[in-house]
Amino acid sequence: MPLPPDISRLFNSLRPKVLAYVKLHPILSLSVSAAILAVIIWYFSADGVTATADLSVKPAKGLFQVTVTTTGELQAKNSINIMGPEGARAANIWQMRIANIVPEGTVVKKGEFVAELDKSEVTGKFKDSQLSVQKLEAQFLQTKLDSTLTLSQGRDELVNLFYAEEEKRLVMEQSTYEAPAMKRQAEIEYERAKRAREQASKNYVTKTRQAIAKAEAAEADLKKERQRMELYQKTMEEFTIKAPADGMVVYAREWNGKKRVVGSTVSAWDPTVATLPDLRDMESITYVNEVDIQKIAAGQKVTLKLDADPNKKLTGVVSTVANIGEQRPNSDSKVFEVRIKVNESDTTLRPAMTTANEILVAQLDTALCVPLESVHTEGNMTFVYKKNGGSVVKQEVALGLLNDNAAVVQRGIDEEDEILLTIPPEPEKLDTIHLEAESP
Repeated sequence: MPLPPDISRLFNSLRPKVLAYVKLHPILSLSVSAAILAVIIWYFSADGVTATADLSVKPAKGLFQVTVTTTGELQAKNSINIMGPEGARAANIWQMRIANIVPEGTVVKKGEFVAELDKSEVTGKFKDSQLSVQKLEAQFLQTKLDSTLTLSQGRDELVNLFYAEEEKRLVMEQSTYEAPAMKRQAEIEYERAKRAREQASKNYVTKTRQAIAKAEAAEADLKKERQRMELYQKTMEEFTIKAPADGMVVYAREWNGKKRVVGSTVSAWDPTVATLPDLRDMESITYVNEVDIQKIAAGQKVTLKLDADPNKKLTGVVSTVANIGEQRPNSDSKVFEVRIKVNESDTTLRPAMTTANEILVAQLDTALCVPLESVHTEGNMTFVYKKNGGSVVKQEVALGLLNDNAAVVQRGIDEEDEILLTIPPEPEKLDTIHLEAESP
C-alpha cells in the first residue's frame, strides 16, 4: 500500500536533514529510526484511513562541536626556487619567454634539465659583443704597432742627435786655436746640439708614457668588452635552467595567480620559473569569508580530507590568520587567508591538491542539543514545538552554540522531551510555555 502524497513528501523533504542530524549525534539513531518506524506502522495499521503524523525526536546529549568548513589547496611550507638567469639584469635583459619546460610534477635530480628560455635576445647581444671584441683587439694591436714605430723612430733620433752633439763637441775642441769669433761660434753650435739631444730625450720619455697610456686605454676597452661578452655567454648558458637539487617540479605562479607555462614571460626582477617543494612539511592554504573569520584563531585543530582520496583523513592546526582581507578572483565578498599546518608527513601528498578543511572553533563535552529544523522564532522569542501528553505546546528555549545542523539548548527542555521536527497544524492556537526568569 503506497504512502499518501503528503506523507511521502514529508519523508522525502526531511530525510537528508534527519540523516545529517543522526550522523552528527549517533546516539539518536535508534530514537529517530523508532519514530519513523512508528509512523509507518501507525499508517499501515490505520486500516486504509488517510492521516498525517508529526515526526519528533528527543534531544541528544553528548559532545557538541562547532566547525567552519572551507576548501583549501596544499602547498609545501618550504621550497627551493628554480631561478632564471642571475645575470639577466646586468645583461640588460628584462623579459624572458619560457620556450620549453618539463611537465609539472616531474621528479628531477640535481643538475637535470628543467626549462629552456628563449635565447634570441641574448644570442644577438652575444654576437654583437663578439664583433666588438674583434674590433677592439684590432685597435689594441694597431695601438701597440704605432707605439712601437713611434718609439723606434724616437730612439733613432736620439742616436743621431748624440752623434751630432759629439761632432759639435769635437769642432769646439779643435777651435781652441782659432779666432775668438770662430771659437765662440763652435761653442754655440755645440750647445745647440746638446740642447737638441736633451730635448729629444725628454720628448722620448713623454712619447713612451703616451704610448703606454694609449695601449692601456685600448686594453681596458678590450677587457671591458670581453667581460661583457663573457657575461652574455654565461647568461646564455643560464637560459638552459637545471634543477638546483633533487625534487618534484611545481610551476611558479605569477602575480595574478596563473602558473608559468610555455609561452609565459619571466621578469628579470622575479626570475622564478618553478619550485622544488619540501613534501615532508605541507600546509593547506584556504580562504575564509569575513562572516566566519572572527571564529578562526591560530592553534585551532583541523581535520583535512583530500578530494583525491576522500577516505584518507589528516589532522592539522591553524598556523596563521591574515589580518587584512582581500578580493579573490570570481568572488564578490572579502576573504581572509588562513594557513593550516598538516601534522602528518605522507608521500602521497602533492602540491595543489584540493583539501576539505573542517576547523574546530568551539566544543562542549556535554551539551543538550536539537536539530536546527526544530527551532523556530517569533518576535524575540525562540521556541520549539514540544509534545505535552496528548497535545503540543510552544516551549520557549534559551539557545547556546550553533553549528550547521544543531543548536545547544541551555534551558527549556530536557532529555525526555519529544520535539517536533515539523510545524503542527494550526500552530497559532497552541499554548505557549515561557521560560522562568533567571535568578540574579
